[in-house]
Amino acid sequence: MKNELIFKHRINVTQPKLPDYGMYTELLKEVWEKKWLTNDGPLHERFREQVRDMLMVPQAELFTNGHLALEIALKALDLTGEVITTPFTFASTTHAIANAGLKPVFCDVDPITYNIDATKIERLITPDTSAIVAVHVFGTPCDVVTIEAIAKKHNLKVIYDAAHAFGVEINGVGIGNFGDISMFSLHATKVFHSIEGGLLTFKDESLSPILKSLKNFGITSPESVDYVGTNAKMNEFQAAMGLCNLETVRNDIQMRGNVYQAYVEGLKDLVSVQLLPQDTAVKANYAYFPIVLRSHEMRDRLFEVLKGYNVFARKYFYPLCNDFSCYHTSSKETPIAKGISDNILCLPMYADLEIADVKQIAEIISFELGEHLE
Repeated sequence: MKNELIFKHRINVTQPKLPDYGMYTELLKEVWEKKWLTNDGPLHERFREQVRDMLMVPQAELFTNGHLALEIALKALDLTGEVITTPFTFASTTHAIANAGLKPVFCDVDPITYNIDATKIERLITPDTSAIVAVHVFGTPCDVVTIEAIAKKHNLKVIYDAAHAFGVEINGVGIGNFGDISMFSLHATKVFHSIEGGLLTFKDESLSPILKSLKNFGITSPESVDYVGTNAKMNEFQAAMGLCNLETVRNDIQMRGNVYQAYVEGLKDLVSVQLLPQDTAVKANYAYFPIVLRSHEMRDRLFEVLKGYNVFARKYFYPLCNDFSCYHTSSKETPIAKGISDNILCLPMYADLEIADVKQIAEIISFELGEHLE
């Protein structure tokens, strides 16, 4: 049976969505005509307005990538001391905190959503705490209500790493409206991308000139530099890709939803597999399809077995950020996150993934769990 299920073509964990080639090159003609390549060009400004409307947010600023966008958000809020965050995230989240001169304090996660456990945040607050950096993991919204209440009570800033959450809504409200600032990654592997790219959304208009300055070397006028900034400006080629992909992103999310539901149907009855819950109050973007296995050994063996079928999943997020040697911390302080990280596997997920292939992957997993990995 195994030989019958092996894919002739390689199926990666993700695949970038590319727009119509003619549409992209048509926009590039404008770049050639105007000879304006970067520094808030016309495509950049058009993209910024359109993406702001798409996300239903009051303010938005574009950056060359999500990591620098998050670092700049932390610096713009003039934070000091400690920042409470999750260890179950990509390295970028924690590195941005450290690069902003702040100390990450790791909070354990919720065993169902894999997001920071809002009920455990308050016990980690000290006189040195200045902010909470929470991650909408796999596009599942954090407990924004509880986090907001804690932040107000203790006068803390809230930054959401919404790298996975482009287009997500809670009861019709765009996910970028919560907290003081939200960061979206527009990397090629994401639901929506601009090749590379980052986006900050926020309500406070006074942040806009600070963010603009920080991403342009701290320059505030032709003859003044008021901040220690960096170079994080999005260029016109990225903006052109973003404008093209905005045309199809709603349909792309719908296609991802079809892939997601096909996985659910194929895996929902497997006792060895835990799936993320689906919340009717949330308009999802189906960014990833993670499964949590019953043990570390089962996860690792399934990961290797899938390769034999030409299916390349990803152990994401593994290892935990608080097990990185550079932070001199330990995942023993976050046992729930440790258990999820040790047992999680993200399956291939992208808009163009064929439903027949999804069903076959689910069949492979069912076959292998039932006959080889128990």
